[in-house]
Amino acid sequence: MFSALTHLECSRTGERYEADRLQGTSGLGAPLLARYDLEQVAATLTREEIAGRAPTLWRYHELLPVSSADRVVSLGEGMTPLLALPAFGSRVGVPGLLMKDDGLIPTGTFKARGAAVGVSRAAELGATGVAMPTNGNAGAAWALYAARAGVRSLIAMPVDAPFITRTECWVSGAELYLVDGLIGDAGKLVAASVAERKDYQDVSTLKEPYRLEGKKTMAYELVEQLGWRIPDVIVCPAGGGVGIIGIYKALGELQELGWISGELPRLVAVQASGCAPLVRAFQRGAAESEPFADARTVAFGITVPKALGDFLVLDAVYATEGTAVAVTDKELLAAQAELACTEGVFVCPEGAACFAAVGQLREGGWLTGHEQVVALNTGIGTKYPDMVPVDAPVLAKDGHIPVACHRVGWPMVSEATIR
Repeated sequence: MFSALTHLECSRTGERYEADRLQGTSGLGAPLLARYDLEQVAATLTREEIAGRAPTLWRYHELLPVSSADRVVSLGEGMTPLLALPAFGSRVGVPGLLMKDDGLIPTGTFKARGAAVGVSRAAELGATGVAMPTNGNAGAAWALYAARAGVRSLIAMPVDAPFITRTECWVSGAELYLVDGLIGDAGKLVAASVAERKDYQDVSTLKEPYRLEGKKTMAYELVEQLGWRIPDVIVCPAGGGVGIIGIYKALGELQELGWISGELPRLVAVQASGCAPLVRAFQRGAAESEPFADARTVAFGITVPKALGDFLVLDAVYATEGTAVAVTDKELLAAQAELACTEGVFVCPEGAACFAAVGQLREGGWLTGHEQVVALNTGIGTKYPDMVPVDAPVLAKDGHIPVACHRVGWPMVSEATIR
């Protein structure tokens, strides 16, 4: 048994759908969730067996939807580091702070997890192309994995999306469109295009079932890396919300398998104050969010004014007694700079939002400082080359250092001080 997948299920009604053909959303337009024969997995698979497998997310293949090893499309994704952050953690009053660093995954963001599983399954079920709107990183990942699988890709992104993600799509041979608007506007273009193309699958966020399955492996990995223990708190950035939905799904599966026990970690959904529909909904105790007007933040990957799976994110937060937090662009950029200076890690702005949130939650008393907290960095900072201005001295040909040279964020220094 390579996969224990049995069927798909409507996330609102529980109605059952076939898993052996291309599927989008349920009849109600709700996301479909993959379900597995967990009883069979528990009877035939052990944690010790998993430990002896290759260090990729495919080590959990029984709990993933691809039917056989020869259908897997992979670039070696998964088993990213779980790093202690003693300096930053001590400064914000959370010495047990850890970072799950998906900046070191292929394509430089955790979007590779969803792309690997989603593209593998789409190709297996006969799709000749995939199409999606994106804020940048997801489109880049899906375009690259589609190229590896030998299927076509159509990507539409806002013209303001990070330039490097546009480049990744273009160089991988994607059919690329830039839209003067937000991700929702790009989604309209994708929907119209897919309607005219045979065997193309719309793989927009949660409009197909399997991106979520790739994302959930973050939770499998961090629990395994902790010796099959669960942390007290998991902090995750939330735009479309697939990361936190996947983590919650994975934890439930691990619980049902009997591989973890006790109360689940409190889940924290982090957004930027310039686009925080989930935070507003949580503060109202609502089951769903309202569209966020005039959405804008430097954390471009989480600029999603209204997510299809917002109710699933909120369900996960409520069920685990977690919370939803918004941080300002100034706060997340400060956290990004501090992590680089004190810990040597250059995280993406979406990941930096998580660390700004940890400080905010500790200061407000929601965290006591005694918890083991895992914050997710969802990408590498170098994918945002224009985010941090650099003002370094230009040396003369003879190597002379100008007296007035300085470094960004540091005191002015003289030539004598440098020497």
